[in-house]
Amino acid sequence: MILGVALDGPSPVVVAVGDGAPPSAAVRACVAVDLDGTPRAPVAAIRVGGPCPPVLRPVADPGVATIVRGGHSLTGRPLAPLDTAAVRAFAAGCGLSDFAVTATGSPMLADHELAVAAIVAAEVPGAEITLSYEFGRPGLREREAHAIRNAALGPEAGRIADRVTRELPGVPVYFARTGSGLVSAHYFRRYPRACDLGGTTSLRRGRAALAAAGGATPFEVIAPGAEDLVAAAYGAALARPEAQVERIVQARGRAELDRALQDARDEALTRVVSAGAAPGFARIAETTVNPLSYLPDGFYRVRVTAEGATP
Repeated sequence: MILGVALDGPSPVVVAVGDGAPPSAAVRACVAVDLDGTPRAPVAAIRVGGPCPPVLRPVADPGVATIVRGGHSLTGRPLAPLDTAAVRAFAAGCGLSDFAVTATGSPMLADHELAVAAIVAAEVPGAEITLSYEFGRPGLREREAHAIRNAALGPEAGRIADRVTRELPGVPVYFARTGSGLVSAHYFRRYPRACDLGGTTSLRRGRAALAAAGGATPFEVIAPGAEDLVAAAYGAALARPEAQVERIVQARGRAELDRALQDARDEALTRVVSAGAAPGFARIAETTVNPLSYLPDGFYRVRVTAEGATP
C-alpha cells in the first residue's frame, strides 16, 4: 500500500492506494507540496568570474553576494586563477551558513565551484553548499538563480521532511518533483529546487489519472480535505523516482561522444538511486544530445533522465 500526501492546504490530505492495509503497513509515502511562498533562508552567493555592471551582479535576497576572480570559458579554457583569498574572507565574514556557488563555464568544467566549496566547508563548519553546475543550465544567470533558490529553500525543505517523517515513522518518504517523478527525502533536503512545483505537478497527474479512470476512485481517503488536494495526493502516489543530469561536453568524434554519454548516463543512474530508486531497477529513460552552434565544432549539450522503482 502507498500513501499519497498533499501538504498545500490548511491540513494535510492523505490517501491510500493499494491493498487496503493500514497506514502503518505502507511501503512508501509520496508527498505533493509546492515550495513557492515557503520561507527562504538568507543565502551567501559567490560568483566566480569577471567584473560586470551592477545590474548583472548576483542577487541574494535575502542574503549577501560577491564576485571573485576565476572561472572558465564554455570551452574549458581558464579565464583567471581562482582568488582563494577572496573566497576565504567572504565565507568567514558573511555570517551565513547556506551558500550558493556559481562559476563561469562550470557546466563544462566545475573545478572552481568544487574548489570554492572546499574552502567554504573549511571556513564554515556545517555549511550547506549548492553548486550551480549540478543544475546543468549553460546560462550563467539562470544557473545562478537556480543555485541561490535551492540554497534558500534548503532549511525549510529540511523542516518539511522532518515533519513528514515524524508523522510517518518507519515509512520511506518521497517527494514529487516538478514536471515528473519522485525523489527521496534525503534528495529533497539536498535539492529542494527540483521539487519547487511538486504539488502542482501531482495535481495535474492526479486529475488526468482520475479522468482516465472514468469516475472510479482508485484510492481510500484517510485524511480528507479539498477535492483538488485529494487529486494531488493521488498524483504523488503514482510517480516513480527520477533524476536528471545536464552537461556541456566536448567530443572529437563519435568515440569520445559515446564515452561522454556513458559518463552522463552513469551519473544519472547514481543520482536516481540517491533519489530513492532501487539499484537493480534504475534505468535510463531518455538521452538528448544537441550540438552547440555558438561554440566550435565538437561541443554538445547532453541531458540524461534516469528513472526507477522504489525498493
